[in-house]
Amino acid sequence: MDIVARAKGLITRPREEWQAIAGEPSDTASLFKGYVIPLSAIPAVAGFIGFAVFAAALPGLSVGGLLVQSVVSYILGLAGVWVFGKIVQALAPRFGGTGEEVPAMKLAAYSPTAMWLAGIFALVPPLAILTVLGLYSLYILYRGVPVVARVPEDKALVFTLALIACAILVNLVVVFIASSLLF
Repeated sequence: MDIVARAKGLITRPREEWQAIAGEPSDTASLFKGYVIPLSAIPAVAGFIGFAVFAAALPGLSVGGLLVQSVVSYILGLAGVWVFGKIVQALAPRFGGTGEEVPAMKLAAYSPTAMWLAGIFALVPPLAILTVLGLYSLYILYRGVPVVARVPEDKALVFTLALIACAILVNLVVVFIASSLLF
């Protein structure tokens, strides 16, 4: 799997890319090593660089503190992807889908692609508002639900909405943990 081609496929033609993903043999470790770890580093690295450049203009902001915050947020983000995969695995059977680990982790690993790519805008903090383009990840998730988790089409939207609610909760927990560790 070429990481650039995979990301491009998910952005430009998610339905077809999910078909390819569903047919590929994989495991959780290879999904993380080959895709999640490098791609999820984009917003962490871009945010660190962007804020480090502007740190001189902001009183009380140190580069060391930014580095620690970036590393902790990155690690907690990886944990969040894994937890999200476990949530997909637990909920999919309730919506008529598969409760298998690998399809759930595929959905969790690949669906945030647009969000991670949009993280590049954090290089220039005034452009960080453009990270809203990462919301396209919700559509990518929706497209992957029936293909990878094998949730019937008529239940795909409701399942996706349930997953989005769970993802919001996971992200709130991650932010809470990160802020309690760092401040």
